[in-house]
Amino acid sequence: MIKKLINKASEIKSHEVRATVLSFLLVFVLMMAYYILRPVRDAMASDWTDSEVSKLWTLNFFISTGVVAIYGLAVSKIKFKNLVPGVYAFFAISFVVFYFFMLTITDRTLIDKAFYIWISVFGMFHLSVFWSFMSDLFNKDQARRLFATIATGASAGALVGPMIPTLFAGISGTDNLILIASAILIIPIPLILLLSKIKISELKNEDETSDTSKFKIGGNPFAGFKSFITNPYLLAIGGFILLYTMISTFVYFEQKNLLAEYDRATRTQILGSIDWIVNVLTFGIAFFATSRIVKKLGMGYTLAIMPIVICAGILVLAFAPIIVVLLALQVARRAGNYAITKPAREMLFTEVDKETRFKAKPVIDVVVYRGGDTITAWFFTGLTEGLGLGFTAVGIIGAGIAAIWAGVGIYMGKMYNRVKSDSNKE
Repeated sequence: MIKKLINKASEIKSHEVRATVLSFLLVFVLMMAYYILRPVRDAMASDWTDSEVSKLWTLNFFISTGVVAIYGLAVSKIKFKNLVPGVYAFFAISFVVFYFFMLTITDRTLIDKAFYIWISVFGMFHLSVFWSFMSDLFNKDQARRLFATIATGASAGALVGPMIPTLFAGISGTDNLILIASAILIIPIPLILLLSKIKISELKNEDETSDTSKFKIGGNPFAGFKSFITNPYLLAIGGFILLYTMISTFVYFEQKNLLAEYDRATRTQILGSIDWIVNVLTFGIAFFATSRIVKKLGMGYTLAIMPIVICAGILVLAFAPIIVVLLALQVARRAGNYAITKPAREMLFTEVDKETRFKAKPVIDVVVYRGGDTITAWFFTGLTEGLGLGFTAVGIIGAGIAAIWAGVGIYMGKMYNRVKSDSNKE
């Protein structure tokens, strides 16, 4: 009866229930850990000027590019069954190292800035690796039906995670939150190993890709960069994500400046509260509506929904620059991304081969994303500190970027349909 109810609500077939639940739990744990760390990171930013944050985002871009290159090398050398759990174990250990540095170093400015950058790398990498794993675990039909449901695990984790800093940052301080998140990141390892077995035993997807217990991706570790540059389909995905990051950066900088008057623990609690509200709104949309939206509107218009909403929201903000409007826009942007845009975006990668998923996807998710952050951070700083433009002028520019983003989404949907059609013919 439970399986029938699940199937009616979200199109999950009976033999897919366990894999879907475990995938849901996996991304739940990952996002819970990230959303414990995220308010800690963002609370630090309000201590620094726009120029300082722009410099950090520039460093972040170069560091992210280097990490992706190293990951490409690891993909070429390490067996697939060890690669994904190894990534999460590595990040867990790195956060423990940061925790002990924070306890022992008196002047924490440099370590705080290093931590700020490293969390940004983790924030891009952990989901990129997860969705690569999902694209390998499920076949194309399953991805279309199940990805939106699985993505609600991210919303649920992002719902629970912020409650911890919101409730305890003022009591235990922010440093102990880092150690808690590190311990949580150990949980994904056994889940990944179990899902690798279920892929063959229950999903019967051994014919889709090679046996993950023996498979090792070979080839050039820099093949992801080459594939991205030479593949129009990947370039279109990269353009869509670049425009998303530009809008995100505009809103982030305004949020940072509005919170500057509060102390760090209070900022952490406020940001945790915002995260919690975002994911309360996101959860129901993603679980019940997203897959049906994709089927009803098609990929192109699904990708264009949030850009159109954000364009309108930024125009409202430009002429009514008050904190309530800004926070409402932030909630709409992030909830729409997790509930609609990101699941649809991840479906795009089901139409590429395995090496592209594991090598080119991190280039797009990390390098392009952080490159967009860097370009827009300096652009924003130039508009505010350089040209001295006010909120209204900056908002109108942001709305124009959102309109272009919507057009790219529609174009991306047409490309997806062509690639899918060509793949079916083969």
